[in-house]
Amino acid sequence: MQLILASSSRARLETLRAAGLQPVPIRPRTDETARIDESVSELTCRLAREKGEDVLRILREQDLLGGATVLLACDTMLEFEGHTYGKPGTRASVVSRWMRMRGRQGVVHTGHYVAVLRDGTMRQATREAVTVLSFADLTEQEIADYAATGEPEGVAGGFTIDSFGGPFITRIEGDPHNIVGISLPLVRQILLDLGVAWFDLWPIPPGTRARG
Repeated sequence: MQLILASSSRARLETLRAAGLQPVPIRPRTDETARIDESVSELTCRLAREKGEDVLRILREQDLLGGATVLLACDTMLEFEGHTYGKPGTRASVVSRWMRMRGRQGVVHTGHYVAVLRDGTMRQATREAVTVLSFADLTEQEIADYAATGEPEGVAGGFTIDSFGGPFITRIEGDPHNIVGISLPLVRQILLDLGVAWFDLWPIPPGTRARG
């Protein structure tokens, strides 16, 4: 089956590749502005669905929906102090945010949208994964040095676990993949509920060997 990842996230792409899949990434054209009185759960699930639906339109416009296809879209936000945070965007915002987060806990929310298209039909589902994490009590110099790497400006919440930010996460409750922006166990379960086994997406079935 063809697997489409409706995302420009390198971390999501590499996570899927490390799990044996070969998704085709397509960047969605979605406005990520939150709505008034929208909870973080509602926001991440809505944006994941809208990203997926936008990429489906792109695929249809370009006539690229040939054969059985699975489309996956995600959106990740940090909930901290009762507020919702996406990408900081600037070094100053990174420093300000980490000065508040250090030594405390946050909650990562990721909405997941999955659509399965085959035999002329489409089945779809949207669900959320939640992971609680604890931040190390960074010194002001560590915060300044981390901000200077440029990494946290462009990632949800202003931190990573799979790159420079790894040493600054001290405890995780829930799926660690979710911090990267995609919960592999949740994606597997959604796929099963939509009639697709995980290994159906592998480019080469497990145990298959090349014959000379």
